[in-house]
Amino acid sequence: MDPLIITCAPVGAELRIDQTPYLPYTPALLGETARAVRDAGGSIIHVHCRNDDGSNTHSVERFREAYGAVRDASDLIVQFSTGGAIGMTPEERAGVLQLRPEMATLTCGTVNFGDDVFENSFPIMRGILKKMHEFDVRPELEIFDKGHLANARRLARERLLSFPQHVDFVLGVPGGLEATVQNLCDLVDDLPDGCTWSVAGIGRQQLPMAMAAIAMGGHVRVGLEDNVFYSRGKLARNEELVARVARIAAEAGRPVATPDQARKVLGLPALAARGEGLSVQ
Repeated sequence: MDPLIITCAPVGAELRIDQTPYLPYTPALLGETARAVRDAGGSIIHVHCRNDDGSNTHSVERFREAYGAVRDASDLIVQFSTGGAIGMTPEERAGVLQLRPEMATLTCGTVNFGDDVFENSFPIMRGILKKMHEFDVRPELEIFDKGHLANARRLARERLLSFPQHVDFVLGVPGGLEATVQNLCDLVDDLPDGCTWSVAGIGRQQLPMAMAAIAMGGHVRVGLEDNVFYSRGKLARNEELVARVARIAAEAGRPVATPDQARKVLGLPALAARGEGLSVQ
């Protein structure tokens, strides 16, 4: 098996700042979190941004500050969200790609999201992919339902992306596919050859999905975006969620990937090859 890549999604778009004191909603807090996540065994940081009042933003300048704070603090792979928050325009969602992060997410289909609808029509997906190609950003395909894999294959037939890719299964969102081991196995079996994959279980399913991925040879996403609790009634810190997965992987005899090892697994260039030091101008 490849070493385990642990992605941390520390912020998200749904969590309010009054729900936990541990949400890193400013660039400075995100930088501190990046350092702690790296020390705990993380490889990738999945970035959403907030304004100082905690409201969602996809401001290019705010993402620039966040990117710089993360890079000042760590060598984590920086992955931007292009999902943003419900109601953001496709142009807002894709605008931050001009900062040329190493990776960014591409949600491969529309999905009910609680009482809302997270829209990802083919025109929206094509537009985001066009920006990814323009700025040489590697996609991570976000799969909320099995039909999203069929959508990704259609995009490949249109020659807008090529396989293999890195795929993240987001399971347990109300309106999406349930977070069960059976569903996870079904999705993995349906992947195009050569793809790497991770799983993000929502809420209390985060840990069971992580344990399944460790055993199956996949990778793991954790963080407050997906789960605010460490255990029943106990609020989590992002680095605690990362450290727990790293500890379980160690007990299972599976090493945790450093960011450089994760870059090699994912086929990403080294930071030096990108001309990056520990800051982004």
